[in-house]
Amino acid sequence: DVITVGSKNFTENVFLGELIAQQIERETDYQVDRRLNLGGTFLCHQALVSGEIDVYPEYTGTALTAILEQPVQRDAAAVYETVRRAYDEQLDLVWTRPFGFSNTFAVLMRAEDHPDVRTLSALAATAPQLAIGFNFEFLEREDGWNGLREAYGLAFKGDPVTMDLNLVYQALRAGQVDVAIGNSTHGLVEKLDLRILDDDQSYFPPYNAAPVVRQETLDRYPGLEKALDGLSGRILDAKMRGLNRALDVDQRRVEEVASAFLATIQP
Repeated sequence: DVITVGSKNFTENVFLGELIAQQIERETDYQVDRRLNLGGTFLCHQALVSGEIDVYPEYTGTALTAILEQPVQRDAAAVYETVRRAYDEQLDLVWTRPFGFSNTFAVLMRAEDHPDVRTLSALAATAPQLAIGFNFEFLEREDGWNGLREAYGLAFKGDPVTMDLNLVYQALRAGQVDVAIGNSTHGLVEKLDLRILDDDQSYFPPYNAAPVVRQETLDRYPGLEKALDGLSGRILDAKMRGLNRALDVDQRRVEEVASAFLATIQP
């Protein structure tokens, strides 16, 4: 009776994986094997499909565009229903109820630079003077670099600099790039005094986070879905930013932060 929990390889997703693991241990008698920090979206998805892991936290917009390769939709409820149905019918995977927050992509600049640039549309005029950086996965995604560049007419100085997602914030603050693409809920955005540009043409879809689990696993382990649903709606955007700050800025351990958060939730 061991349930294997995975996660992607960035702080927030590792935290959510640990939160899922602790919630299962708290609410059931099942043992949990943690395989956190596995890698990017496609590696985690393949691990879930193949049965190497039983559950991991995913984001609706990522599932829609990167996994299902479907066109971008803007309505959060419609996106959730689209991915829920497709995962069920095509992959025998179950989207449980979302945590409550959306972690969208964020186009970032240093707060002190170009104070008149507040939107992505306004960025287009200044972009040829600026260098941009982001993680490699963004280069390949359906909702990533090519579509963003086309939607806003963006042309930057030189080729984009690709790096690990966890490094883009420090690289921007250090001046290695002038614009970076990170996550809206990351704790370093506020800490490093970075400005999020408004996606004024609504290019990015909603990215509501939720545990995704194998149907076979739910059938085998009664009570598991109820335990996962106990996390539904518990983490709003501001709360997730605070949790990320505790992890990335205050350098608290993932296990400690997850345990402290669960202690605030009534079983």
